Amino acid sequence: MILLSPPKQIDLTINGQKYSGRAEPRTLLTYFLRDELGLTGTHIGCIVGKCGACTIILDGKAVKSCLLFASQAEGSEILTVEGLAKGSQLHPIQEAFWEHHGLQCGYCTPGMLLATYDLLKRNPNPTEAEIREGISGNLCMCTGYVNIVRAVKSAAEKMAPPKKQKARLSRASAPLRR
Repeated sequence: MILLSPPKQIDLTINGQKYSGRAEPRTLLTYFLRDELGLTGTHIGCIVGKCGACTIILDGKAVKSCLLFASQAEGSEILTVEGLAKGSQLHPIQEAFWEHHGLQCGYCTPGMLLATYDLLKRNPNPTEAEIREGISGNLCMCTGYVNIVRAVKSAAEKMAPPKKQKARLSRASAPLRR
């Protein structure tokens, strides 16, 4: 006879909102997000941490949710792809992927967006090589990565703080010296 542990209460903050659900100790965080909480933007891919389709931001760091049990995330703060946009306003990363055709079938897109989010948080102005390294844990079978790299570069530009305008005094507005 196989004895299973009873489901446990898991409390999380996801995309700024409090969530609670029940999960058996062996439930992967990916399945908990999708099946128990209804956050289906986190995709299920390889289930062994190779493809990155399940990438989320957990306590400020990009992680593959298929490599964690839901119980390990108890009390954590999570950002999923559903939390990037603010209402109908897309996040600059989402805009850049759309504008630069950084997706095709869309399966890798949620994980790619969150890997990009993590990369640009750590390095707001990455080189092409740094972009390729930053997204290297996320596989895309459709695009060949050229447009994804363009999208990440564009997102970095969109998210860059505005350049400080130097105050220019014209001769007319400068104080007169006698």
